Amino acid sequence: MPKEDNLPRILIVDDEVSIQRFLHTTLDTGEFSLHQAENGHAALAAAVATHPDIILLDLGLPDMDGVDVIKRIREWSQVPIIVLSIRDREGDKVKAIDAGADDYLSKPFGVAELKARIRGVLRRAVQLAPEPVYRVDELEVDLPRRRVIVRGVEVLLTPTEYDLLRLLVTHAGKVLTHSQILKQIWGVGYLEQPHVLRVNISNLRRKIEIDASRPHYITTELGVGYRMKSCDDM
Repeated sequence: MPKEDNLPRILIVDDEVSIQRFLHTTLDTGEFSLHQAENGHAALAAAVATHPDIILLDLGLPDMDGVDVIKRIREWSQVPIIVLSIRDREGDKVKAIDAGADDYLSKPFGVAELKARIRGVLRRAVQLAPEPVYRVDELEVDLPRRRVIVRGVEVLLTPTEYDLLRLLVTHAGKVLTHSQILKQIWGVGYLEQPHVLRVNISNLRRKIEIDASRPHYITTELGVGYRMKSCDDM
């Protein structure tokens, strides 16, 4: 069985207990790692804390409108969002899509259709990656399978370490500033906390570098940010 940290993470945002139970029963099949938020503010916090691969979002939340949640998330993240809502008017769908939702499913909906929408969104997200498998020297990062191989041995990363490595890999050869990385991985609330990034870079280097004190793959651009080695550097 794959470890939960390597499963696609789904954040379910809905305040109805019956819907929460239905979605957990439907999706708790060993294919996904499930997380829950019952209102908009909790959803925003969970989006930062859990780094979901997809968000299932109800629009009728008790503290804020779901469209506003989408707009707030789109300020710093492109995580796929599927709206699950009782609102089925065209205007509501247009507002959600214009705000940045990737798909819209009206309640009630069928299990087969929901799973098909999830597979489709995740598939499109994977296809956006410039290279499905990143290989340079003795490091291999398999993006579709969320696997990291160093010198032929699989390395287990925390969800945050993996998301950080994925971001660097998908921009290999390009310098990413501290603020760009902090905003993308942790959200705008962490822009004044660069130590969070330094600690995670250090932990990541210890797992993938031969000598973490002399990094080969993740180099530091002093005062600017970090740069992932690309195949063009060989």
